[in-house]
Amino acid sequence: MPQCLASKRLALVVNDGGWRNTTAFDLGIQAMGGLCIHAPLRWDSREELEDLAAYLGNWFDGVVTRAPDLTLMRSLADNFSGPVLNARTRVNHPFETLGDLAFSAHRRGRIDGMKVAIVSPMANILGSWIEAAAVLPLDVVQVFPAKWHAPVESSTSRFRTSVDMGELENADLIVTDCWPEGAEPNELQAFQVTTEHLRGLRADASFVPCPPVSRGMEVSAEAMLHPACRVTAAKAFLLHAQNAALEWAFAPL
Repeated sequence: MPQCLASKRLALVVNDGGWRNTTAFDLGIQAMGGLCIHAPLRWDSREELEDLAAYLGNWFDGVVTRAPDLTLMRSLADNFSGPVLNARTRVNHPFETLGDLAFSAHRRGRIDGMKVAIVSPMANILGSWIEAAAVLPLDVVQVFPAKWHAPVESSTSRFRTSVDMGELENADLIVTDCWPEGAEPNELQAFQVTTEHLRGLRADASFVPCPPVSRGMEVSAEAMLHPACRVTAAKAFLLHAQNAALEWAFAPL
């Protein structure tokens, strides 16, 4: 491991119960020689964000955090003296997507021309895939009932929406996210990924439901056992993607 974080102190500010990305960040920071401290602060406290950023700047060289919205994340980055890594907001989840991309690149040898089918309502997982399609040669399609479609007017031409589960047949990567709260199950049952959808996939295609997975809802229990379901192997790449981002963020100028 490159020791690019030697003598660096990073604050890990994640207090929402998530553990996969957080644990991988903690492990990666230590493996690259850094000191990782879990800071039990919240951005919605009585203290002003610019004050919190200044206090953190007294002790830390970087911050890895989750925030309610992207505006707050950007404000933190503007007020903190070092790198701020976005571990998740309500509108995007960049490292989850980067990890799945790294896994897909490892399997396919490239990402150009890759078709990604996202069986999901408009949420942060889909948000990051739309961001990825804006800058990378990917074809990203959201497959879900129209009332939960993401707006496409201002999006890249490499993103589109559909209500046809047949879109999964020629996908290189299939990703799911949790069903929206308050939805009627009969509205969404046709969009549950089952073994019927996975049997016709190409041998190099991957099904990567986003944890936490709700068997019997967005994914059938049998689909989780299908050989195309490679979620455990894919999530191992969270660590690799996050380590690469840390190395980039602290690379000498």
